Amino acid sequence: MNLSFKKHKQPNVALLSVAILAGSVLFFAFTRLETKDMALVKGGTLYTTDPVTKANKEVKIKSFLLDKNLVTVAQFDEFVKATHYVTEAQRFGNGGVFDAAAHGWTLIDGADYHYPFGRDKSKAQPNHPVTQVSWNDAVAYARWKGKRLPTQWEWEHAAKNGENSRQQYTWGQDLVVAGKYKANTWQGSFPAYNTVEDGYATTSPVGAFGANKIGLTDMGGNVWQWCSDDIQPQGRDAEMDPALRKVTRGGSFLCDPMVCHGFQVTGRSSSTPESSMVHIGFRCAKDI
Repeated sequence: MNLSFKKHKQPNVALLSVAILAGSVLFFAFTRLETKDMALVKGGTLYTTDPVTKANKEVKIKSFLLDKNLVTVAQFDEFVKATHYVTEAQRFGNGGVFDAAAHGWTLIDGADYHYPFGRDKSKAQPNHPVTQVSWNDAVAYARWKGKRLPTQWEWEHAAKNGENSRQQYTWGQDLVVAGKYKANTWQGSFPAYNTVEDGYATTSPVGAFGANKIGLTDMGGNVWQWCSDDIQPQGRDAEMDPALRKVTRGGSFLCDPMVCHGFQVTGRSSSTPESSMVHIGFRCAKDI
């Protein structure tokens, strides 16, 4: 068998350099476009605690992008108008609302992302985080945007500013700094009374309390945030409802640190994927 090899010309170094430079410029422009509303969370090792076994846990995190802000009512409304999507709260005809007078949760007919507390209450503000969206609704929005929900470990790594930080909150060690609250939480004694010292009885405008070191806002307080992970209910939660749940992180305006300290970087809760609640929203992530 005769084998022949064609001779190849030496590459044109000048043209190759120009091509590489052009590719770099395009990649830089693409990166800037992609990250305008997203923060780069650099990968590393997250040292945390397993929520079920309570054992120490190490999780390897790859670098990823995370929305700087929670998805707002206005942004979610764009999705609904573009796709004619119907949320689960709208299909079920109700949503979960905390009844301050009754000191408990109840299903309110007509509650949805436009009217999170019900039709007889104020309409949701466009620049506030969208609520009364289920995990399934959040996934549908994320897919429409070409994104996904973060894992609970990615979320915690981002809340720790991509560092092996031991600080209690994403912004530091104290809830009140120089006389100002760093997050939208419950002040007073939950559920008896709320003194509203932080200025907000319910949700606050997205980003109202500033950003952490890597540019993420509301990584503590305001609303809980859906994550992609499954979690089996434990203890009393399992007795009440054994159904598989989805993890939420970040705490909310209903979190009193004496009862629910969910706005710590290690704070965690969960709910069933079809649940729509007045204190749960979300942000999206994207692979690099």
